[in-house]
Amino acid sequence: MISVRSTEQELQQFRMRIGVAGAVVAACLLILVARFAWLQVVRHDQLRLQAEENRIQLVPIAPTRGLIVDRNGVVIAENVSAFTLELQPSRIDDLEQTIDQIARLVEITVKDRRRFRRLYEDAKSAESIPLKTRLNDEEVATLAAHRFHLPGVEVRARLFRSYPLGETASHLIGHIGRISQADKARLEEAEIAGQYIGSTQIGKVGVELSYEKVLHGSAGYEEVEVSAGGRPVRTLSRRAPIPGATVVLSIDLGLQQLIEELFGERRGALVAIDPRNGEVLAFVSKPSFDPNLFTDGVDPQVWQFYSESPDKPLLNRALRGTYPPGSTYKPFMALAALESGKRTATTAIFDPGYFQFGGHKFRDSNPRGHGMVDLHRSIVVSSDTYYYMLANDLGVDAIHDYMKPWGFGQLTGIDLEGEVNGVLPSSAWKLRRFKQKWLPGETISIGIGQGYNAFTILQLASATASLAADGVVREPRVVRALEDPSSRRQTAVAAPERTRIALQAEWLKLVKSAMVDVNRFGTGRQAFLGAPYAAAGKTGTVQVIGIKQNERYDAKRIAERYRAHSLFRAFAPVERPQIALAVIVENAGFGATAAAPIARAAIDYVLLGKRPEGDSARAARAGSAIEDPALRDVPEDIELDAEPVPEAGASPERDVGASPARELKTSPARELKASPARDAAQSLLPLTSGSARKESSAP
Repeated sequence: MISVRSTEQELQQFRMRIGVAGAVVAACLLILVARFAWLQVVRHDQLRLQAEENRIQLVPIAPTRGLIVDRNGVVIAENVSAFTLELQPSRIDDLEQTIDQIARLVEITVKDRRRFRRLYEDAKSAESIPLKTRLNDEEVATLAAHRFHLPGVEVRARLFRSYPLGETASHLIGHIGRISQADKARLEEAEIAGQYIGSTQIGKVGVELSYEKVLHGSAGYEEVEVSAGGRPVRTLSRRAPIPGATVVLSIDLGLQQLIEELFGERRGALVAIDPRNGEVLAFVSKPSFDPNLFTDGVDPQVWQFYSESPDKPLLNRALRGTYPPGSTYKPFMALAALESGKRTATTAIFDPGYFQFGGHKFRDSNPRGHGMVDLHRSIVVSSDTYYYMLANDLGVDAIHDYMKPWGFGQLTGIDLEGEVNGVLPSSAWKLRRFKQKWLPGETISIGIGQGYNAFTILQLASATASLAADGVVREPRVVRALEDPSSRRQTAVAAPERTRIALQAEWLKLVKSAMVDVNRFGTGRQAFLGAPYAAAGKTGTVQVIGIKQNERYDAKRIAERYRAHSLFRAFAPVERPQIALAVIVENAGFGATAAAPIARAAIDYVLLGKRPEGDSARAARAGSAIEDPALRDVPEDIELDAEPVPEAGASPERDVGASPARELKTSPARELKASPARDAAQSLLPLTSGSARKESSAP
């Protein structure tokens, strides 16, 4: 059968196909035109911005950190340039494999790997993390030659913080460290996180932390045109960073180094202040640490050494260690006696060598007593009996109220973060702290600077400076000025006056003259023998443990860490004081034999510009070899009534609370017996309470 095609029908089908294809093509063209109009007209500005952002990158420029110098311009903290090998975790699939590859090119130590892992765990979101710092030229050349085989690996030139004097003034200067998540949160809360784009380090403690804002500076940036592969092509514009200011300390580095040298391996602290303006001349805490070990992230073994050392080198003893003031408290007790009217300049008491209270015998540093003692002589010979009686007459709350304006147990307001209050006891304090009432017998030893009293060396130095300034209380300052790095123009940092204690001139004259006689005829005479100026001072000796009533204190029978602390406070010259200081040498014995020689050397340096020589130098470095019984300001047989209790949450590892030596609650020798605070407190009730136990406290 033969089929006949219809030409007209085929033509109609062809036309239909052409129409459908044309419609499809027209629709596609319409969609393309619409899309083109959407992208080129509606979203033109947005897409152009994205294109520019892909073509142009903003590269942050970290500012140069400011220098730290002493009052004479000696550099204590500076910046040094070096290359560092850094990894960008976001661009690396296998970090360990990449590190192994790098290790075949340059030396990567176990310490480098440990530090990298710790930094990576602390800041996984960081753009780059250093693997090896301070590369030498050969290492830089080797890595540059293999950079194309190591994506995510960069060699960058960076400034590193350096402390050229090592451990000198390390507790004052502090150190910087990597920016942690806690640091980032704090920066965001302060709304200054933008200033740290491109920065990897921040101040952690000391001046580096307290003056972080001015030391850091402001970040800059570069607009860089990049290729499709992300490589820089050219720099389009640049906004230079603003470097941090130079911080000029009030510290005299020569004085600081002298005092640290005299301390040697001994533990302790010294703070020296200019009473005329509140400037801190020396701020010493021993032992110290090397801040250079902390700038790139401290090695775990180094951290373990420092944190587990029984000497607690990370404890800032001047700022955060608290100690009873011992007999150095007596001049201030004398002023309280005069102000309250409980004593006059001529009031005299008989000192038989002890004070009887409710059947308890509080013994004097001189077992035979000092005979008739008035206020002047009570300071010169350091009569404990006089101040036992005075404390009993005043009461703990009156003592608290008289001592508070001097700054005892209060923050001084120094321009360093981390200061602690200490403890200025009162009945309300004990009720709040222990939920117990104050017992009458606890007041007695308060009068000689023992008991619950616990103050920082900074507070003792500040109070001494206020006494030297006739009652003018200032907030101490460790920073003297801020210097613009470009113009070199300095802006002074003043120590504000906090208050003026109203004191009668004759009271001040009486107490100061007694303190001068301490160094002329009293317990400080050996240290200040031949001084060409008049210095006011007061020795103090603070017991660390207690012993039984019928035993005597013998340092030779006691482990070194359980021996008494040596304290001294002084200012000079008396007529126009230029330096006031407080010093403690832990477990070093009498205040006259260990602390006083260091104080004499510091005052000689400031007033005379001289360093100790011969016997003076030996006495200052190791304590006086002669322990003259007449210089004793501590009872020979002591049973402590109560130990100062650190504030809640105190941790010696974190430099909080009490003196590291006062953690010790028991003696290594069997015949020595510690007296816990609560048991002692209960034991000091009058006889009518049915509790009786003899005790005595050391000045």
